Amino acid sequence: MEKIAFFSTKPYDQDFFSRQLANHPELSLDFLEPSLTLRTLGLAEGCSAICVFVNDTVDEPVLEGLAKLGVKLIALRCAGYNNVNVAKAHELGMKVVRVPEYSPYAVAEHALALLLAVNRRIHRAFNRVREGNFSLNGLMGFDLHGKTVGIVGTGRIGRIFAQIMKGLGCKLLAYDPYQNLEAAQEIGFTYVPLSELYANSHVISLHLPLNPDTYHLIDEQSIAQMKDQVVLINTSRGKLIDTAALIEGLKSEKIKAAGLDVYEEEDAYFFADHSDEVMQDDLLARLMGFNNVIITAHQAFFTAEALINITDTTLGNISAFFAGAELKNAVLSS
Repeated sequence: MEKIAFFSTKPYDQDFFSRQLANHPELSLDFLEPSLTLRTLGLAEGCSAICVFVNDTVDEPVLEGLAKLGVKLIALRCAGYNNVNVAKAHELGMKVVRVPEYSPYAVAEHALALLLAVNRRIHRAFNRVREGNFSLNGLMGFDLHGKTVGIVGTGRIGRIFAQIMKGLGCKLLAYDPYQNLEAAQEIGFTYVPLSELYANSHVISLHLPLNPDTYHLIDEQSIAQMKDQVVLINTSRGKLIDTAALIEGLKSEKIKAAGLDVYEEEDAYFFADHSDEVMQDDLLARLMGFNNVIITAHQAFFTAEALINITDTTLGNISAFFAGAELKNAVLSS
């Protein structure tokens, strides 16, 4: 039986993966609460494979330590792999696999939820009514119908978000270095340069992977190009946005509101309860202080359908590796 160390697991991970173990009797899963770091990699001793999530550290030192323990497979139970030094893993003879798609609908729908909530001030209205305050002052939003929505990234999630916004009667602009002209015609969006998208969009939603080209795509310069009172939504990766620049944009009211499911330094806080601690991250604390910002803790993926798909694909990837079968979801380069 092959033993796999599962890092950064929560009760829902254990629940969903345990349910599927009957279909993989050759696997033994060791569920670990700690994240993978240089200090915790020793927990993988005796395992020939590990499974990690979005905020685990799988850099060169960690990979070298894992290789000494005999780990041969890095299985990501997520789509992104920016936290893995893939080139170093391959150099050490390790395979890297991922879940390329689990529920693009979940993420696209959460982007819509954030947009509707910040636009119509649902979070503020909810708190007011609970306190017996039924005033409408300060809660005015705007019709999405007829507004221009800029979609940065037209992969599966971006395209589904485009379909949703088209259904609400929005005009759609899009940017992607790899254009899908067939989808553009079918859904009804227009590819434009980023500068044009920034200048004409009332709402901008990010649906991009994180890589050197997209790191801090939204910075002081790009915000300056945007339409005044733009609403910014990010359900992709936190480091797509320069948080300091976002804060300045909110303070100047260039940015009307922001809905964020990710944060560039989220690994220190997200997926855990820190309610009894003093917030040490000044930028995150400042963001949380804006009444026109909604932050959720990287939960856009978090639907039952998505977790079922993540579980099935991850266990399938691991089983294929040990069976010597083709790794359809292998990460070939970083």
